[in-house]
Amino acid sequence: MPRLNLGNINSHVVEAKYAVRGELAVKSEAYRAALRKGDAGLPFSEVISANIGNPQQLDQKPITFFRQVLSILEHPQLLENEQVLLDSLGYKPDVLERAKFLLKNIGSVGAYSASAGVPAIKESIAKFLEKRDGFPADPARIYLSAGASSGVNTLLHVICAGPTSGILVPIPQYPLYTASLSVLNATCVPYYLDEAAQWGTSVETIKEAYNTAKNNGTDVRAIVIINPGNPTGASLPESDIRAVLQFAAKENLVVLADEVYQTNVFIGKFHSFRQVLLTLQKENPGVYDGVELASLHSISKGMVGECGHRGGYFDLIGFNTDVEEQIYKFVSIMLCAPVIGQCLVELMVNPPQPGDPSHPLYEQEYNGIFEGLKKRATALYEAFKEMEGVECGEPQGSMYLFPTIHVPAKAAEAARAEGRTPDEFYCMRLLEATGVCVVPGSGFGQKEGTLHFRTTFLAPGTEWVSSIKKFHKEFMDTYR
Repeated sequence: MPRLNLGNINSHVVEAKYAVRGELAVKSEAYRAALRKGDAGLPFSEVISANIGNPQQLDQKPITFFRQVLSILEHPQLLENEQVLLDSLGYKPDVLERAKFLLKNIGSVGAYSASAGVPAIKESIAKFLEKRDGFPADPARIYLSAGASSGVNTLLHVICAGPTSGILVPIPQYPLYTASLSVLNATCVPYYLDEAAQWGTSVETIKEAYNTAKNNGTDVRAIVIINPGNPTGASLPESDIRAVLQFAAKENLVVLADEVYQTNVFIGKFHSFRQVLLTLQKENPGVYDGVELASLHSISKGMVGECGHRGGYFDLIGFNTDVEEQIYKFVSIMLCAPVIGQCLVELMVNPPQPGDPSHPLYEQEYNGIFEGLKKRATALYEAFKEMEGVECGEPQGSMYLFPTIHVPAKAAEAARAEGRTPDEFYCMRLLEATGVCVVPGSGFGQKEGTLHFRTTFLAPGTEWVSSIKKFHKEFMDTYR
């Protein structure tokens, strides 16, 4: 008999749930494999992975400047033939200059870097933060990570000391947070976003969740904010961010600002927690100086979409020096973030500027990706508006829509017979009929008595949107 079984391995891992890559995703990959082998028995000809924000899997093209620089970093011998690169392969002089700069400061991308990241790259991030927020940034407070998820893992490991350690998490939320807290055997303290207010953040709701947890003996230590939201796509106005920071200052909470979708904003403007906190500190000397803020960003989303290269960073404000030493120790145990991912972070925060040879193409590609996302988001939103029993807010940002669905009673009965929630049942039937894989709202958390699903709008074209509309009509007719 094997030494390990479900009964004797870490029970917290067994209990953790991560719906984004759960049963539906596994089944969609089985369908994809069958189609590759020529299976003609399925009612669709391709699988659309609308379950995960994985842009390049869904044909988002890499930014040329980024990939040209990376090609030289991976194979520096290309620089022995600069004229061939320039005259025959379409490389621009600033591509060569950036590659030389990075190679000078890194050496080989196949070697470990400093644990917290390459110093020159941290300096580029600091300049980006100062330009974005209007306040200087300290490179020593910046930590490179293997995507934002790795940064979240690091921070939660340090913050959570045991089962009574509580973290305020928005519901619905990206399941990374609840899964990580489950593995750490810490306590998730859910606070509900307001769907009627475009999935806004209500401080009164946060206070209620905080007080309830505190009265139950939970040591609530931090609050997570995802802005723009995942799965909701909501972008917070500055007033909401100020209110959250005021509450954090009053209750002595660490703020974890997940800002990986900061360039995916269709309505309004992105406001960083860092900029708002530093403004509050300037306006109210001494009042907000004790607020601890960790802000996270990533190369995986936005117009960069380099998920597979695993690059990101987090920036710290207000943390105790002794605590930062433990954070540094934790990232040191992991050795370092992938160095090629660190280089992509540098390119993301320091792209070609007006007047640079690569800027015209960079701007064309960047804007083309943004407008394509916005167009597909609008097409999907308009489709949902035409579907019976479906309600959806106007797309605000990120890469997702999170519509409410109302299914007939017979569908709910059929779901119970399969041991599924109604939204899981709906999403499974959708996948089986159309090859479109979405994620049921239960995987993100939702108010009792409501049903949702999350879909990306990354997939090219609109045919798959039409297939969702057709399926939905047939589903509703079948279970009336």
